[in-house]
Amino acid sequence: MEPGGQLNIQELLQQAQAMQEQLFTAQRELSEAEVKGTAGGGLVTATVNGAGEITGLSIDPKAVDPDDPADTAETIADLVLAAIRDAGREARELQQEKMGPLAQGLGGGGGIPGMPGLGGGEGGGLPGGFPGLGGGPK
Repeated sequence: MEPGGQLNIQELLQQAQAMQEQLFTAQRELSEAEVKGTAGGGLVTATVNGAGEITGLSIDPKAVDPDDPADTAETIADLVLAAIRDAGREARELQQEKMGPLAQGLGGGGGIPGMPGLGGGEGGGLPGGFPGLGGGPK
């Protein structure tokens, strides 16, 4: 703020542009990142990008019991779900690492006084939060 309590609009716009650039960079890094989740001691591996999209799935042939195909199918399905959940958890942690500081900057202290949702006053934060990061209504 300028002396006398006036907002410096130019400074505010520069801060918003810098934050937008940081957000785009973090989103790009997330879309390029890959995390893996495993189940069954590595028999099934799911690969997920930082946005939480499944990009690969690997099933070790050792997971297949040719003498009991019905049980094997059920076991593999369980292992696939567990591996996907594990990879999803890893992706959420990566999202928090990359996007958390930006969400804190928008919703935490140091924002615009009296502007809830932009870092000032009570109830700050982005309405609804970032997908996969929580935030939203408290």
